[in-house]
Amino acid sequence: MTDGSPPPDATATVALPALVARLTALTDRLEVPHEEVFDVQRLSADSGVPEPVVKALLAGRPAGEPDLQRRFLQRLELLRRTRLKPDGRRYTQQEIADGAGMSRQQAGALINGDRRPTMQHCHAIQRFFGVGAGFFTAEDSEALSDILQRRERELLQALADRERAPGHHTSGDPLERLLRNHRVRDIAWRAAQLPSDEHRDKVAAWLDMLLESARRPQ
Repeated sequence: MTDGSPPPDATATVALPALVARLTALTDRLEVPHEEVFDVQRLSADSGVPEPVVKALLAGRPAGEPDLQRRFLQRLELLRRTRLKPDGRRYTQQEIADGAGMSRQQAGALINGDRRPTMQHCHAIQRFFGVGAGFFTAEDSEALSDILQRRERELLQALADRERAPGHHTSGDPLERLLRNHRVRDIAWRAAQLPSDEHRDKVAAWLDMLLESARRPQ
């Protein structure tokens, strides 16, 4: 890939251990099977990160980072293997070339690793396969964090929907009343969309002060 591409934004990458812990707590609360949320094969297909690397990162182990060229080839091969035509076959080099607006020779050189892709090549192939911006360029930990954050938002939405459902009753626990009366769950929903744990820590500190205030005797 050509030089000059912007480095990943460090604040955009959520610390994986904290994110995994939050997701685990949410799955337990919603009684969702862990293997459904942490499906390694699905996470790999969605993020572009190889399955062994997904397993290592989920376990909190460093997995190393491929160089840009190798990362592009890994993720392009994954796209060709998982994003298939309606008949279940892989897209040919010619079909990729036509869909991405390049010559067959260019597509073949990129697929075979004989040519370093430009950002324009990356954008064109991402559009063809229907994946988001940055699919080819995000570091493994960043790409996996992004997918897990999406899962977290889905689970938080599911929790909010369940607790708004008719017939759902919160317990008489004081903390539950505090969460309901002060709309802390709404705040948590917004906090989950903040770009880093540093931002969420500020929200948590505010909640601690609110909780302490609520527990003081009148």
